[in-house]
Amino acid sequence: MKVSRGEHGRRALHGEFESTSSIHDVVGDFTPKPIVWGSFTSIPDSHYYICKFFHLSQDHLEPAEFCSRLADLHTKNESPNGKFGYHVVTYNGNSPQENGYAATWEGFFATGVKHMLELNIERGGPWESMEKLKTAMVEKVIPRLLRPMETNGHSIKPCLVHGDLWCGNAAIDTQTGRPLIFDPASFYAHNEYELGDWRPERNKFSQIYFDACHSHIPKSFPMEDYNDRNALHAIRFNMQTSATFPHDRSLRKLVTDEMERLIAKYPEGYEGYNEMVNGIE
Repeated sequence: MKVSRGEHGRRALHGEFESTSSIHDVVGDFTPKPIVWGSFTSIPDSHYYICKFFHLSQDHLEPAEFCSRLADLHTKNESPNGKFGYHVVTYNGNSPQENGYAATWEGFFATGVKHMLELNIERGGPWESMEKLKTAMVEKVIPRLLRPMETNGHSIKPCLVHGDLWCGNAAIDTQTGRPLIFDPASFYAHNEYELGDWRPERNKFSQIYFDACHSHIPKSFPMEDYNDRNALHAIRFNMQTSATFPHDRSLRKLVTDEMERLIAKYPEGYEGYNEMVNGIE
């Protein structure tokens, strides 16, 4: 059972209930069954969420079984309208996500990055270095790394993701020995987005887990962009962590250092890529 206060607390628990319900509808016992959420009648502005109880262990997650179940989540569902997004706001930690529907992953992701920048400034004050990089990221890097997956005859299918799958949100059911995921911040995304949360060393998912996932779902085209796509997705997770801990300036530096690397590598953006592959001048 979780209890929260205030409007943010109400929306966060609503988002968790909806996310867990969506995941449970797809993969059943890979997540605790949600039971109910709502507001207390006798305690003003206080809210609750209840799900099935498990005794959990943070012992090592066996990569093959865990990633097989995660692949089921990513492949056995469809976005209800074929778009990227979600029908309610969901929270990554204490940070509300911008989940408005978009027709392309590029468009949805860019909107989410801009939203997280605004949230970081609101909570932690001016972020001049990031603001200087914003235009190049939105106009050059994001199109360069995400648009090739959705153009020139290529496409990606929106799939349901957990959305906050760091090591603290996965564990072992001590009764069955099977993996469980919980505390989701779901929306319909590109499946590779989920693995952006595994890139930071703090989250303790090694290359073995990446390889196990991609034994079920191949890396998207173009494969040579995969590592930098993962880095781009990780930027958003690091921005969310920075918004959660706004006074830890080392988190901001993680974000801007990676942005600077990608901007330096892709100064010509998607236009340069399109010219290279199609001979367009």
